[in-house]
Amino acid sequence: MNRRDAILKIALILLFGSRLTVAMAAQAPRTGVTFKGTEAFKHVEQLVALGPRPSGSQEAQAAQRYILQTLKSFGLKTEEENFTAFTPIGPIKMKNIIAKIPGQKPDVIIVGSHYDTMFTKRFKFVGANDGGSSTGALLELGRVLGKRKNALTYWLVFFDGEEALVEWSATDSLYGSRHFVETRRRQGTLKSIKAMVLLDMIGDKSLNIRRDTNSTRWLVDLFWEAAADLKLSKYFLTREHSVADDHVPFLEAGIPAIDIIDYDYGFSNVYWHTAADTLDKISPDSLQTVGQVVLRGLEKLEAKFK
Repeated sequence: MNRRDAILKIALILLFGSRLTVAMAAQAPRTGVTFKGTEAFKHVEQLVALGPRPSGSQEAQAAQRYILQTLKSFGLKTEEENFTAFTPIGPIKMKNIIAKIPGQKPDVIIVGSHYDTMFTKRFKFVGANDGGSSTGALLELGRVLGKRKNALTYWLVFFDGEEALVEWSATDSLYGSRHFVETRRRQGTLKSIKAMVLLDMIGDKSLNIRRDTNSTRWLVDLFWEAAADLKLSKYFLTREHSVADDHVPFLEAGIPAIDIIDYDYGFSNVYWHTAADTLDKISPDSLQTVGQVVLRGLEKLEAKFK
């Protein structure tokens, strides 16, 4: 081999080698840290072990401590938003918990969940799915997002007071999310929030998530595309329904928002708001599915707002 041929061969190796490196980098995840449904499930177990966790109860306060301790163990900075909610059964002290994960840009994506459970004296309601599953998943998302280099800033918001204290209405529900939005409205900081992603009731062993017609259409399309990317479309159905949830105050404030919720818990929703909402009805696999889709959807959001 003459010198010219040798130089040409080296150049070709460098050229194609660099292209291969770029291609591999594009396919590789941004971090070795991946979402684990088993870890999310462990958090749900801890919360359910506390018993019913309605707003203002000692068990709700124990849940708050668990959430704060877990977030801090991930090295995340937390904020506590204390307020008094005036409910049909009297004033109740409530607390939103916020973990802020700085990104390369100050534009904010909120990922949220309510952690309170329904208030009832008729039976023991531990809310494994309704209140527990999404909170466990959000904690696990905190572990993952906290170890990534994110293009956008993430606020993980654990809302108190989603459940009605007497009967669901515009004034007896969504206490935490309404307070959160109104506080940022007064502060003049709502404009920094580019989108809100809400998780609720995502642990059902028979996972069937329908498109919420109250949610922002393009945001729903984006997360359904994320499910398709991961070949998980069988869990994210084309059927539609309409849900009132903690995303509504954000929508009313003009912020794009989506509710990722399986509002078909058991046959004909038979387990919802009953004593049967227990750990044996939910699955780490379902939490894994939703966690993966959420992370893929967030990557798509970052590309959109980058």
